[in-house]
Amino acid sequence: MRIHIGSDHAGLDFKNVIVKHLQAVGHDVVDHGPHTLDPLDDYPVFCIPAAEAVAKEPGSLGIVLGGSGNGEQIAANKVKGIRAALAWSIDTAKLARQHNDANVLSIGGRMHTPEFSLELVDAFIAEPFSNDERHIRRIKMVGNYETKGSI
Repeated sequence: MRIHIGSDHAGLDFKNVIVKHLQAVGHDVVDHGPHTLDPLDDYPVFCIPAAEAVAKEPGSLGIVLGGSGNGEQIAANKVKGIRAALAWSIDTAKLARQHNDANVLSIGGRMHTPEFSLELVDAFIAEPFSNDERHIRRIKMVGNYETKGSI
């Protein structure tokens, strides 16, 4: 699976760990940066292009991360067609996929251990969308609002 990833300076080191982990298990990872440490960089510069790439490539997934994951999730969700979810537990990572068909995972790199964050990544990627009618209906409502301004 192709996975697009972007972070900020707070997520840089862990982003590199995630990239290596995903490549080791056979995923095609596109790293949208940053590639060097700049403590003054801005997460939208890296997270929005990662989200745009996911939106342009149905079937791919994305990961955005920073210190808390909050701003990165907000930035990703500004991209049409993106459903980014901030996960803080295995259940929230799985439910984001099962119920919301989330296509981008947001993680707070300073909020969890690297080992647990990799578990979040693996749980998110492995979990399929339920295709339950009620979830499809709700996702469609959100998409309608995104494109038409009404549910």
